[in-house]
Amino acid sequence: MIRSLFKKILVLLFALLIIIPVFMVVITTLKTSDYFYLDPTGLPDPVTFQNFIAIVTENNLHIHFLNSLIVSVSTILLCLFVASLVSYVIMRLKGWKSALLFGLFILGMMLPAQVNMIPLYGVLDTLGLLNSLIGLVLVSTTTFMPVVVFIVAGFMKTIPGSMIEASTMDGASEWQIYWKVALPLSAPAMATAAIFVGVMVWNDLLYPLLFVASPEKKTLPLSLLDFQGEYFTNYPMIFSGVLIASIPMIILYIFLQRYFMEGITAGANKG
Repeated sequence: MIRSLFKKILVLLFALLIIIPVFMVVITTLKTSDYFYLDPTGLPDPVTFQNFIAIVTENNLHIHFLNSLIVSVSTILLCLFVASLVSYVIMRLKGWKSALLFGLFILGMMLPAQVNMIPLYGVLDTLGLLNSLIGLVLVSTTTFMPVVVFIVAGFMKTIPGSMIEASTMDGASEWQIYWKVALPLSAPAMATAAIFVGVMVWNDLLYPLLFVASPEKKTLPLSLLDFQGEYFTNYPMIFSGVLIASIPMIILYIFLQRYFMEGITAGANKG
């Protein structure tokens, strides 16, 4: 009885830790900037939607939103395709070759992003990809590729060898085994990796700040910096942008949540 009550209290506290900040963001978006500084924690009086209108019509939010969408979707697709191929090779290889290839990608997870900033800038400058969305996609893909390989390869290794052998005996080529057997069975891991990469790239500020200079090439997180000045910060406008920016990630999770939960619990079930 006491243990059950304790768990309920913990769940309630955890829920409050999530709900209260979200509630504060929502009510802040409905305030004017002047009223926010007068009463930061109070309810909006009067309620205004001018922040949402202004951020879209006056600050080209739709352009920055589209830039973030292009970079995020392209990175997710490229990461999943390349990482699934690499993961399939790791699964098919045996012994030290598989361990070596897997270990090389794991080493990529150990390098901090700050270590690569100057080399990446030099590479993009040499290739003429500075201040371009293509450059951002390539940088983001290489940055998150080790994590995606770690997730997908770890899952593919749990595929029973008998299924692969049966497909081989039926005359399936390596591409057919990859496309029709390994890839469908790895859908939970792919969904988990897609959500992870999507959230990280969508919210990324470091690389756009380093590699993008033109206003029309800015991503959404980078554009929100325009509302923060040296002496004044328009928090209602920033929170309005944050609220709009969270919508695609919510939609992504809604569509992939079933596979995401399967990917989270797959290891325990197989264990």
